[in-house]
Amino acid sequence: MKLERLVAMVNDIAAFFTPEAGADAPAAVANHLRRFWEPRMRAQIVSAYRSDPSSLRDLSETGRGAIAALA
Repeated sequence: MKLERLVAMVNDIAAFFTPEAGADAPAAVANHLRRFWEPRMRAQIVSAYRSDPSSLRDLSETGRGAIAALA
């Protein structure tokens, strides 16, 4: 899947969880990704986070926290 699409999906999930979970939103997003995303999708975005964080420049702060938790 295109990395840009994964980033957009994480941002959408983060936008949903941020008002409800507040400071715990990154953990809630990470939990959602663990439960519902295909392992290849998680591996792709974590790999991008580890190897080239600038490729995730459009990732929200909450989304970045979630991907950091997964990494």
